[in-house]
Amino acid sequence: MGSNGGSSYAMALLIITLVALYTSNVESCPPSEWAALMSFKAALTEPNFRIFHSWRGTNCCYHWYGISCDPTNRRVADITLRGLTITDDNRLHINNRTATGYMSGFISPSICNLTQLSTLTISDWKGISGNIPRCITALPLLQFIDLSGNMISGKVPYDIGHLTQLMTLNLADNHISGRIPRTLVNLPNLVLIDLRNNAIEGPIPPDFWKLKKLNRLFLSHNRITGPIPRSMSSIYGLADLDLSLNRLSGPIPASLGHMPVLDSLNLKYNNLTGKIPWTLLGSKMSHLDLSRNMLSGDIADVFGERSYFINLDLSHNNLTGFIAKSMVSATYIGHLDLSHNNLCGPIPRGSPFNHLPRWSFDNNRCLCGHPLKPCTSSSQARMNIWMNKNI
Repeated sequence: MGSNGGSSYAMALLIITLVALYTSNVESCPPSEWAALMSFKAALTEPNFRIFHSWRGTNCCYHWYGISCDPTNRRVADITLRGLTITDDNRLHINNRTATGYMSGFISPSICNLTQLSTLTISDWKGISGNIPRCITALPLLQFIDLSGNMISGKVPYDIGHLTQLMTLNLADNHISGRIPRTLVNLPNLVLIDLRNNAIEGPIPPDFWKLKKLNRLFLSHNRITGPIPRSMSSIYGLADLDLSLNRLSGPIPASLGHMPVLDSLNLKYNNLTGKIPWTLLGSKMSHLDLSRNMLSGDIADVFGERSYFINLDLSHNNLTGFIAKSMVSATYIGHLDLSHNNLCGPIPRGSPFNHLPRWSFDNNRCLCGHPLKPCTSSSQARMNIWMNKNI
């Protein structure tokens, strides 16, 4: 190769190098965001997976596990670290066994320097503790928060109502205490709230009806007290409502049975009183669990062709009277539990009663008929005596 050819080759190599360096610099995340992620990483210890081994170099937008950037401005947009969904390429096999997700430490407030963050998912690591950084309420673009399955304590930040773009709030399976912030109702785009399995106390905010887009609300296994707000029935799109395993009291609002989309209602293990609203039994729900309360009165005879219950559990209450005969008119009742009440009289014949086990009717006052003992003249006499006493 001649001198001119050598010079041209050297010049081309220099240009390619400079272009590569320039491109790398343009595509790198800002130094401030790199520093924020380094502080975030330093606050956590993850012994089983190599997820942080990929966090090398200064370009956090390039092959950093769980980190995604906005391609238009190279700012960090998503942090997605799920302990139960580590890809096979990132698993460690110790003694021929696949290691499970575990991470300890705390969530560093440094993430609040990621001002373009829209997704914050740090879930199912079991050992992450400490409080939720209050400063996350100043991240205006946050749409998804999932910190479930850890040991996070403290309160839900009161100013969470500032996150007006938020669509998902999942803090389930932690040790969070305190009350549900009233500012939560200021989030017009919320679709999912999951606060299950925590130590949250106090009442449900009465103005939950403002969450017009809410589709799923899970508050079970907490220490929530007070009544079920009637205004919740104004949330048109609410499909799943789970308030079980709390300390709720008072009657069940009949208006819940008029909600057009509600498909699953779980109120078991509370202190609810009064009659079961007929609107619930005559609704189009497929899952209704009112077990282990203090509900009384009879079972409204309102079942029909629109009744399609995959699960209907009314057990462990103080229900009286007969089993509603119209249940045989239901299109479908899969699981039915009426045990541990004060029901009396013959068990109706036909579906669903033909396939139900004995325990579905155990521990009632004077039920008889299949699958229990046959009805006899003596059982009829006992039934009449008991019914006369309770008229």
